[in-house]
Amino acid sequence: MNLKDFLMKQHLQWVFVIWLCSYFLSSCSAVVGGLVGGLTGGATPVIASHVVANATQMQKNRKRKKVAPLPPATLTEEEQRRFDYFFLEAVRLKNNKQYDAAFGLLQHCLAIAPDASSALYELSQYYIYLKQPQQALALLERAVANAPDNYWYAQGLANLYMQRNETEKATVLLEDMTLRFADKLEPLYNLLDIYNHAEQYDKVIDILNRLENRMGKNEQLSMEKFRIYLQKKDDKAAFREIENLVSEYPMDMRYRVVLGDVYLQHGKADEAYAIYRQVLEDEPDNAMALYSLASYYEETGQTELYEQQLDTLLLNKKVPSDAKLDVMRRFVVRNEQAGRDSTQVITLFDRIMEQEPDDPALPLLYAQYLLSKGMDQKAYPVLGQVLEIDPTNTAARMTLLGEAIRKEDYQEVTRLCEIGVESNPDMLEFYFYLAIAYNQAARTEDALAVSRKALTHVTKESKKEVVSDFYTIIGDACHSLNRNDEAYEAYDQALQYNPGNIPALNNYAYYLSVERRNLDKAEEMSYKTVKAEPDNATYLDTYAWILFEKGNYAEARLYIDNAIKSDQDKSAVIMEHCGDIYYMTGDVEAAVGYWKQALEMGGTSALLKEKIAKRKYISE
Repeated sequence: MNLKDFLMKQHLQWVFVIWLCSYFLSSCSAVVGGLVGGLTGGATPVIASHVVANATQMQKNRKRKKVAPLPPATLTEEEQRRFDYFFLEAVRLKNNKQYDAAFGLLQHCLAIAPDASSALYELSQYYIYLKQPQQALALLERAVANAPDNYWYAQGLANLYMQRNETEKATVLLEDMTLRFADKLEPLYNLLDIYNHAEQYDKVIDILNRLENRMGKNEQLSMEKFRIYLQKKDDKAAFREIENLVSEYPMDMRYRVVLGDVYLQHGKADEAYAIYRQVLEDEPDNAMALYSLASYYEETGQTELYEQQLDTLLLNKKVPSDAKLDVMRRFVVRNEQAGRDSTQVITLFDRIMEQEPDDPALPLLYAQYLLSKGMDQKAYPVLGQVLEIDPTNTAARMTLLGEAIRKEDYQEVTRLCEIGVESNPDMLEFYFYLAIAYNQAARTEDALAVSRKALTHVTKESKKEVVSDFYTIIGDACHSLNRNDEAYEAYDQALQYNPGNIPALNNYAYYLSVERRNLDKAEEMSYKTVKAEPDNATYLDTYAWILFEKGNYAEARLYIDNAIKSDQDKSAVIMEHCGDIYYMTGDVEAAVGYWKQALEMGGTSALLKEKIAKRKYISE
């Protein structure tokens, strides 16, 4: 079995997927009068068309009026009991996904208590998902008017205003919410977005100050204020903002470096240099300051000092690996943006590698860079270093494995995969390639064992095609060991998982034909392979041979002729089969010619020489 050909025929795709599942439903439990409302997250109501039509008509018939807070209607004890029952029943039906019925009961609740905010809010959510925002808006406005102290109703209405670009209404509501719900930050963030979009920078600063009063000074807020002040062309206020951040946290060197960076980016190189030097006097190994000082040297055209500073940073064992990684990423990006060649980057990486880093991230970045430059051969030893540091690094192992497969280096495939199945026991890829490599080395028992071990790691998420491939390998191995019944059981399993598994269909069919066993089933399976790959010499030969065993010699000759034409590898087995079939169609001279060619090609059939000598087909 040729490793590259086998892998190409299998069409095995290993896919690494991170499934991101996100269900959004803007509903929050609302407690009004002891009743809980809010749609269940993750389910879109499915409401019958007649309900939608009726609800739409009701809204059309109702004139839109300006909503004003109304005193809640007083319900009798009997009305309150009925309202509670129907509302809770609507919630139960909604939880059971009986949305039509729940929708109807909510309308009934409003017939009993037209100003009940809980029912108004719940019903508004249905209209949102029915894509009828006007009706939803009317209901939400009434809910908020009747329950102005319910945060979730107000936030839902604000969100709907913003979705509909009714910015003025959203702004008025949100400003009121910042006073009414002083402990909530969401209204402030919503206002920040609105004012930013409208370029109302004074109001943006005001909101940022209010957030700062709630949360305390921090880098994100200060940098945003800095940006806004620059937009206003108030440079003095912008720098004062970062200076205030440093004053607030005088022992945090990070903020001091940020101030230096801001100075450097805005033409104040001397001030920046002074800050970097001061930080490095206090903390000589501060990675941020070391890199910022290097940036200063580069910005001011001091190339030699820039390179020396990078060395000081990247070759400093006291600097954390993640800091070095961040610096190298920036360095690579800047090198690419400047259009420079890769020499300086590679030289710097090589010097880092000489220090034998104990974190795989840096050598992995180096390998990725080399691969991106087409320097694959230089990248492979670096990937080897990654695996020495971290044997579980799948990306590095798979890259090296791909190269070993391309080179048909079965020993390297075996080495990589034997460690791979130990370090990553749930990675079925390594079992698969290891089984193939064992087959190449005639280690049939080992191929069988590793395939069976792989099946113990199969989960319900495993691809059925992958499981089918392992059963195919088991079937092939068992047949090689003359355990034919086990082989056929394995092939049956393979086809159960993947009825279109072409190698399993072909091998199963061929082995049955050799035993002259269950030939109808063999013909059916083999025909599928020929239909799938009509130019595949191996599959054409199998089908021709099954027809031969069934006595259909004329049809067998048609398929064996196609097999000969398609046989790029010049198989002695196919050539001998061709001779056998031609003999049975009465063309003795051609048959002997094909047998002789088979012998010249290294055919090892025990009866081949006897066929040639006696000029006749001899059945095994």
